[in-house]
Amino acid sequence: MIPFIDLQAQRKRLGQPLEDAILKVVRSGAYIMGPEIAEFERQLAAFGHAPYALSCGSGTEALVLPLMAWGIGPGDAVFCPSFTFAATAEAMPLVGASPVFVDIDPDTYNLDPESLQAAIEAVKREGKLTPRAVIAVDLFGGPADYPAIARVCAKHGLKLISDSAQGFGCTLDGKHPIHWAHVTTTSFFPAKPLGCYGDGGAVLCKDEKFHDLLVSLRVHGQAVKSDIEGKTFEHDAKYLNVRIGMNSRMDTIQAAVLLEKMKIFEDEIAARNRVADRYAAGLSDLVKTPTVQDGGVSVWAQYTIEVEGRDELGPHLREHGVPSAVYYPIPIHRQGVYSGYPTAPGGLPVTEAKAGQVISLPMHPYLSADDQDQIVAAIRAFVKKNR
Repeated sequence: MIPFIDLQAQRKRLGQPLEDAILKVVRSGAYIMGPEIAEFERQLAAFGHAPYALSCGSGTEALVLPLMAWGIGPGDAVFCPSFTFAATAEAMPLVGASPVFVDIDPDTYNLDPESLQAAIEAVKREGKLTPRAVIAVDLFGGPADYPAIARVCAKHGLKLISDSAQGFGCTLDGKHPIHWAHVTTTSFFPAKPLGCYGDGGAVLCKDEKFHDLLVSLRVHGQAVKSDIEGKTFEHDAKYLNVRIGMNSRMDTIQAAVLLEKMKIFEDEIAARNRVADRYAAGLSDLVKTPTVQDGGVSVWAQYTIEVEGRDELGPHLREHGVPSAVYYPIPIHRQGVYSGYPTAPGGLPVTEAKAGQVISLPMHPYLSADDQDQIVAAIRAFVKKNR
């Protein structure tokens, strides 16, 4: 069976330096917030074109932390797509706020600015919730339409989060999402384009005071420099707790792993784009292949096609030694625990249609041309047989 994501090929490429980096942390004893954390945050900020980066425990907590820092909570509305992983929407109830689900663009699968505008206006008319923020998702690795989304946010005075869990490293007109967003969040779950060997996440931001607030919230609301200016407190700042926070520290070992992976990340993004180009060349005449926002560069967390008979294609591919995955068969707004939250006017017809049509193929930087030819041949045989 061809690997869906080949993490072992990457591990072999990184080789002994990766193992040495892990062993260095083990021998140091600095398992939490060791020196690798600060160095990784420095490199991550530089790569993502942001003044500040804060590592944290997971991609979910990376979404929760900015909401906490902005004081978003009960009675507040945060707008997001329904065609995404549950973590995007989960962040709002975790702080007591309400997600409001918005439809997607039929080509990029990312948040539709027109649906967003309509949803904000509807919430304002109803008057039960106060619009506070928008979470745009870089689904499958490609950038959302940030210029248009940012204009809508500016019009209504809303904060903008770029949920780049799948898309960290993507660009639009040469700019990273932080150019438009107030913050960018990401996940280092192992299967992500930049993944660690466990859970981890990060928040990129532009404002020093906001970053300091995130630092405090990450470690149980501990005092930061601005909290103790002019005061006398000679003990460890983590024992002076000035706000309600959480425990969201990244393990030092994960930072050590990510520092090694950062060395090859740009090369892997280029390789992912070569794989995507080969897929497009072999499939675009028969199925709907992915569309990236004009001027955008995707990091191709997944390669997702649309095909009639999607549910029959999966078993066909398995018979030919090809794995596949379906993201996301039940949109979030259709799942019981989220079904009571508001949606954009007219519902989410594009989201619901795509949930029954898309299927994702093996995608990673080390997918060989021969394996890819096997995948393409299996899909072409299926489509021609079922025409």
